[in-house]
Amino acid sequence: MNSQELFQQIRSKRSFLCVGLDTDTEKLPRHLLSEDDPVFAFNRAIVDATAPYAVCYKPNLAFYEENGAKGWIAFEKTVRYIRERYPEIFIIADAKRGDIGNTSKMYARAFFSQNLVDAVTLSPYMGRDTVEPFLGYEGKWAVILALTSNPSAADFEMLPLEDGGRLYEKVIDTSSQWGTVDNTMYVVGATQARMLGGIRQLVPDHFLLVPGVGAQGGSLEEVARYGMNRRCGLLVNSSRGIIYADSSERFAETAAAKARELASQMAGLLEKYL
Repeated sequence: MNSQELFQQIRSKRSFLCVGLDTDTEKLPRHLLSEDDPVFAFNRAIVDATAPYAVCYKPNLAFYEENGAKGWIAFEKTVRYIRERYPEIFIIADAKRGDIGNTSKMYARAFFSQNLVDAVTLSPYMGRDTVEPFLGYEGKWAVILALTSNPSAADFEMLPLEDGGRLYEKVIDTSSQWGTVDNTMYVVGATQARMLGGIRQLVPDHFLLVPGVGAQGGSLEEVARYGMNRRCGLLVNSSRGIIYADSSERFAETAAAKARELASQMAGLLEKYL
C-alpha cells in the first residue's frame, strides 16, 4: 500500500483512526478465558466491531511476545484474520526493532516476506542500516520513532544540538532522505501536538503515526490543526480508550461505540482542515 492508497482509505471511511491492539491477558473479559485462544478471540471481536471506523490496526508486539510461542501464534492469527476479512486495512507491527544491518534484514524478512503486516515501528538510534532493510520491500513501510509521549522522551529526543535544533529534528531530517513518502512515516506523540508544525516543515508530505490520544490525554483537535497535510498525513492511534472501555460481555459493542465516536470527530476535522 502506498500513501495515495492509504489516503483513499481515509477519504472513504472519513476517518484516520488506528486501533492499537495492546492485548493484555490480565485485562481480558473473564468470559473469554475459557476460549482455546483468548487473545485471538478478543482481538477478532475488537476488529469486527471497529473495522467500519478504522483504517489501521497496530498490534503491540510486547503484549504477544510476553506469552512466548502462544503469543506469537495469537499475533499471527490476528493479522491473518485482518488480511482475509479486511484486506484494505493497514497493519502496523509495533515492534520498535533497531539493530545492525544484517540483523535488521532478518527482522524485515520476518515481518514482510510472508505479508504479515504493512509496516514496522523502528528505533533509528543505530542509523541508516537499522532502517534500510525495511525499505527494500515494495508497498511496505518503516515507521521511525521521532518524538514520543513518554515522560523520559526528553532524556535524548529533546537534546539541543550545536546548530540550534533538537536531536529528534536531526533524526527526522536525516532519515527522511533514506526513503520516500510511500515507505517512511514517523511516530510523533499526541502530547507533543504543538511541535507538529515544526515537524511538518521537515516532512511536509509524510504520514505521521500519532499515539497518545484518549487515555494519555492528547488532543485530537490540536493534532489535526498542527499535523494535517493536504492528504491528511495522519494515523491517530487509540488503544486503551477503545479496547478496554468495557470488560463485560458487551466489550466489543462498547469498543465499536468508542471507535465510532472518534471517527465522527475525525470526519469533522477532515472537513475543517483538509
